Amino acid sequence: MARMPSAERRRQLVEAAIRAMTRDGVPRTTTRSIAAEADVSLSVFHYCFGSKQELLESVIEAITEHSVAVVREAIRPKDTLRETVRAGFQAYWNHVRAHPGEHMLTYELTQYALRQPGFGHLARRQYGLYTDTFTQLIGQLLDDMGLEPRVPVAVLAHYLAVMTDGLTLSFLVLGDETAASDVLDTIADQVVYLVHGGTRPVAPQAR
Repeated sequence: MARMPSAERRRQLVEAAIRAMTRDGVPRTTTRSIAAEADVSLSVFHYCFGSKQELLESVIEAITEHSVAVVREAIRPKDTLRETVRAGFQAYWNHVRAHPGEHMLTYELTQYALRQPGFGHLARRQYGLYTDTFTQLIGQLLDDMGLEPRVPVAVLAHYLAVMTDGLTLSFLVLGDETAASDVLDTIADQVVYLVHGGTRPVAPQAR
């Protein structure tokens, strides 16, 4: 087995854990199965991670970064705030459609953490990471475009995190792409309203 830096080995094991958990579920995924998925010895796994909690936190961070990377690339300022925000959400949504199993895993990780004694902080860390990510992205975007929101950035970020989380779960359950697209349009309209003010946008009628 080729030697590699410990940070790279950890990333290898985290990605292997994501594949194994997506395929087999969190409770049925063991350290041994993750090591086998990564094609390393069990001793290598235990050298890189001191506990299952440590591994799960790294998994949560990695899955979040998978989505954030594509959004960060798409959310560069365009002609209008709405176009920019809508492009960012579309990039995220393309990731959901391309990797539904990975996004489903995020909800399983939440439930697992809440049900396991001593793991609850991981669920709080997971949702805190969502809000922190939106705070960074939307804050940077508004700075780049020279805009001052009508509500605190932290409140806007929490709103977007909650809306995105609920919309993703709804899509995973119902598979309704048309409804999801309508909601994304509405979220983009709401962001413009919360930043610029003006007439409150009206949600599209159900089809």
